[in-house]
Amino acid sequence: MAKGVKKIKWSGVGIVKSDLSTPNEKVVIAPNQQVLFEVEKWFEATPEADKKKNITWIFQERKTRTIVLQKTLPYNNRYGVKIPKNLCGPFEYYLEASLSSERNLINQTGLVVRGNCTPKIISSKWSTTNDGTDVRKTHFFKYGETLYLNLKTEGLNGYLNLCVDIFRHLDFKTDPILHRYTSVDVIDGEINLEINNTHAWFGKLNPVKETEEFYVKVFHPANKIYITDSDNDTEHARFLRINRKIISKEIKPSTNQSPLKTGKPDINAERYESCKFDTIKITDEDESIIVFEGGKSKLETSNPLEKIKASVWFDFDKDTIEPKSKQLLHNILQFLVEHQFSSMKLDGYACVIGKQNYNDKLSKRRSDAVKDFFINNGLARNRITSIGHGEVNATDDKQGRDNIKYKDEFDYKNNRRVDILFDYFGHTGQVVYETIAPSIDKDITIEVIGHETKKCFRSTDLHKKGIKVNSIQYTGFKEVKNASSITIPIKSDLSAFNIAPLQYIWPKFNILKGNDSATLYNANIHSCRWFSDNNSANLLIKVYPDIKWDLKFEYACKNPILYRDTWVKMRQARVSDAVNKAQAADIDGYDGDLETQFKIALSASWNKDSEHFDLSKEWEGKIAAFIKMFLFVKKMVNLLIGNKGGNSALKNLPGGTKNKCSAIAALIGRSPVMIEVLSPSVSTQVSWSLLNMVTTAKGMKRPPELGTKLELELKLSPLIGGKGTIDVVAVAEKIPAIGQAITAIEVALGVLGVQLTFAISLVGEVGLTAKTSGFYTSSYKMEYDNYEVQLENKFGIEVVLKISGEWEVKSFILWGDSVPITAEASAKAESYFTTKGSFGADQIGRFFNASVSFEGIYLTVEVKGSVGKMQNSRNHKITLVPKPKDPILGGNYYF
Repeated sequence: MAKGVKKIKWSGVGIVKSDLSTPNEKVVIAPNQQVLFEVEKWFEATPEADKKKNITWIFQERKTRTIVLQKTLPYNNRYGVKIPKNLCGPFEYYLEASLSSERNLINQTGLVVRGNCTPKIISSKWSTTNDGTDVRKTHFFKYGETLYLNLKTEGLNGYLNLCVDIFRHLDFKTDPILHRYTSVDVIDGEINLEINNTHAWFGKLNPVKETEEFYVKVFHPANKIYITDSDNDTEHARFLRINRKIISKEIKPSTNQSPLKTGKPDINAERYESCKFDTIKITDEDESIIVFEGGKSKLETSNPLEKIKASVWFDFDKDTIEPKSKQLLHNILQFLVEHQFSSMKLDGYACVIGKQNYNDKLSKRRSDAVKDFFINNGLARNRITSIGHGEVNATDDKQGRDNIKYKDEFDYKNNRRVDILFDYFGHTGQVVYETIAPSIDKDITIEVIGHETKKCFRSTDLHKKGIKVNSIQYTGFKEVKNASSITIPIKSDLSAFNIAPLQYIWPKFNILKGNDSATLYNANIHSCRWFSDNNSANLLIKVYPDIKWDLKFEYACKNPILYRDTWVKMRQARVSDAVNKAQAADIDGYDGDLETQFKIALSASWNKDSEHFDLSKEWEGKIAAFIKMFLFVKKMVNLLIGNKGGNSALKNLPGGTKNKCSAIAALIGRSPVMIEVLSPSVSTQVSWSLLNMVTTAKGMKRPPELGTKLELELKLSPLIGGKGTIDVVAVAEKIPAIGQAITAIEVALGVLGVQLTFAISLVGEVGLTAKTSGFYTSSYKMEYDNYEVQLENKFGIEVVLKISGEWEVKSFILWGDSVPITAEASAKAESYFTTKGSFGADQIGRFFNASVSFEGIYLTVEVKGSVGKMQNSRNHKITLVPKPKDPILGGNYYF
């Protein structure tokens, strides 16, 4: 049973002249506008899956069934026909749709289409050659000389019976007609008439002037009128000038001449080669990004003229096309019918075996066999040139190379062929995708959607389905064949062992190398339609380091507002803190000045925040006018809790309450507990890093390029804060069974300059933060995507296990007398609850936030060290209990 498209119809889009049309057979359309057609019916045996396949639309001349243009479109796309005015007229086209790209020569599944507009003569010229330049102002003809008349028309294409009348110019009122040329054709909207009988005009002139002027009128036999031009004049081709001189008395009949119009391909037109792919998509960290999408992607491309050569071979003494060659010829045919301005040359050859004259004819029969294949399948005859070249390396030495015993050798078999040559505008360019990655492998996936190369029209250097990626990071290359996706490892060149990565201060540029900091990965994905050059990588993946820089200016009191270590017998690990912090906290501020600390810190983190670099400078001093609020906070805390002088707000409490508080204080005083009230701190921080941003601040898609994320933060953190810590090691030393052993271990570590800390802390802070951020790319410049002003309270618990040491090493080369060296390894578990109140704006809009959140439970393992002022660290953060996506209470409220 028949399958496929049974009938097409006009979709209703475009102007159709219903009074001239025939339902279900012929559609007459207005000129210069798209009239869209669609599938109306399918044959009953067509599977539903086939109805979702691409459809090939074939626009052809109705009488000859020569294909004018063929395009393959998605099943849900309508096909547009646009007929310019010069092709309007009685000439008819036939439009059909096919699933197989084959025309239905049995059933009429399509529609006859023609254009209609008012007949007009648009331009004219007289030439000395067919379709030559207009010589009316530069050349005087002679009687008997061959003339060529060209008239460009509208609304007359396809007429075969027009009349061209030649008039002698006198005064436009009494001008006589000298000759009528009948059965004049209009082909491709033009009249091209070769006139060989001008000597016959000479006999009708009386008297004869030295120079005569002539013009023409075009008679419409059906309407019985002369056809006008845009000015409503009927006189055209004014004037042909002929001098009074005869060069030939021979009279030949005039002929219709239609020069081959090769035209010029539109490089910017949509491409419809069947060897193609539709989309390139990259999946990077669970995010899918389309980096190329057919003709929609805006990138710099070129369309070099490629000379394609394909060949088909024949058996000995045969001119019959072998079945295995027909697929290649069909692929070439599909290309040519979709590129109406590409012409073809066929060169036929024969081997030297046999008579040379016979082989000359055999080579021509072979090239003509290929020509007939194309013509019989709808390609216009005038687009094909067929030449037989005879023997390759001809000879008549029957005892030598042309002996039949050699007929099966490769050179002889190779010479029995037809070479098919045509020009093709290829497609070259490069898609650039930028991303960030650590210096350890990260996987990304490249997927090519709609990759189909079975209909590649090349016979050598065929496009093949697959992806190949090379990089200096690989030994060889990564490749998949006959597949549409590949997963590859990528990484940046910022090493985990780089102790001072200042060359990446602007992450996209390597200062030391003086060039781009990306690691390059080149991918090859090719087809005839897109990126046709097999030798040129068309997808460049640029991988930049995932480094983030922070420049922080911090201004704060150097000492805490209050520090108390209540354990009488302190371990060595706590002595320096207890002495220094407690004394400084008690003394600082009582002379009206606060000892402050100004810090500038430049730090970096990379490799998914596991590597760190710090370069900082601190200044300390007494600043008399440093934010009086800080002194006020300090006095209020001392008034409430007490100081060395014993003054305390507790004295004013009722007797029973005061006694209970005293009992609690006495208990704490006998425990290994440290209490610290934190001083206020003001900081400003600027952060910058590369970031994959697929959407703009307004939610619109942007190209897959990296931008720089800039963040600015002003922070009062804390405004006020407190911390209570229990020394677990000290508690353990009081346990009878293990206390002595733990004390011995601690003493031994102290001898080595190593201190051990195991502590549990309860933490509470109140902070105020104002922040904004923006995103910068070379294409989109700066966009601000959010701001927020936030008051936050944080309460939680911290558990710290730490071992540290500090030593000095003598050096007389780099640093002078001695160099301090520190080393520290720690593990810190932490969990917090936060309450937050804020207002701001993000990509969704303006919001107000009031919430209570659980921040999760995390374990951070860190190793750090320093030599002099150079510091480096590595850490690894482990999520024990992840932070819930939503707050426990509250959230953002947009307005």
